Amino acid sequence: MWKQCIHFGEEPKISRQNADVGSSGLDQRRPGATFPGALGVKATRSNGFHVRQYHRTIVMVIRTRRGGLSMLVLVAMSGAALAQFGFGGSRDAYRPLPNIPYDGRFTFVRVRYNPAPGGYWPGRRPSWIHGYPLAERNLMKIMNEVSFLNGHEEINTVTLDDPELFKYPIAYIIEVGWWTVTEREAAGLRAYLQKGGFLFVDDFKPPGWRGLPGGGWEPFAETMRRVLPDVQFLDMVPSDPVFHAFFEINDLDQFPQAYVAGNPIFKGIFEDNDRSKRLMAIINYNTDVSQFWEWSGRGLRPFDQTNEAYKLGVNYLIYGLTH
Repeated sequence: MWKQCIHFGEEPKISRQNADVGSSGLDQRRPGATFPGALGVKATRSNGFHVRQYHRTIVMVIRTRRGGLSMLVLVAMSGAALAQFGFGGSRDAYRPLPNIPYDGRFTFVRVRYNPAPGGYWPGRRPSWIHGYPLAERNLMKIMNEVSFLNGHEEINTVTLDDPELFKYPIAYIIEVGWWTVTEREAAGLRAYLQKGGFLFVDDFKPPGWRGLPGGGWEPFAETMRRVLPDVQFLDMVPSDPVFHAFFEINDLDQFPQAYVAGNPIFKGIFEDNDRSKRLMAIINYNTDVSQFWEWSGRGLRPFDQTNEAYKLGVNYLIYGLTH
């Protein structure tokens, strides 16, 4: 466990026992089992057919008598079938998992928002949902291993105009190149930050990274100026307290990347734009740190790189809880 490694001064290692891989585990291939994967692929066997479901699309892999394979893709699904995946046909119809009720224990919360045009993934999944809830669920497993926080491993979601936001000391938001706010949401986030809330911005890349227009830094900066009109985005440096809140992170130049080219860029929003005061928001740009958390139970990235991503997440949580 991490506790033992840290006690003896060793580098903590993430094992597959620490991280979730989906609802049905790593190696289950029985009928009806969930295949590990970001889309939640389910496989069933019926009358010799292998049927795989990818949200809106059903792929039937048929084994012929001569041993060959043919594939039949059925795109059309009924409204009832779409509803079970959280889609009802409208722009913002995705329904996340139910929130657990507030009981005083720490609960990780992800911000929901209506994306700008271009901010929808295959299956009409909104940009805010990338990696949800597996990435932060794995982070909370690690957080509970290395600390006595005893936080919930269930993940809640919230909109910025919901008074429930103020029950969460840390709010997590991703893909903010497609983030939009209403006046009420801007006012809600402004009040949250000014009253001591901590915003964790991640999974945020340059414009056009998906091969489509949109996204990038400028739309995010423009939206944030609606929240804090005088905001300044200051460069983070290794000596900033957030990088020493729990683990010692002394080098940001060569931070591991899960799939993004170049080096990550770390920016911060400080109270009164004064870096000697409280850090109100940490911004991970040109990177996707949470992808390491999401993949950590699947063996897709090296342990040492995954460790660095977990250490960064743990430091952000500890800082947000103590400042």
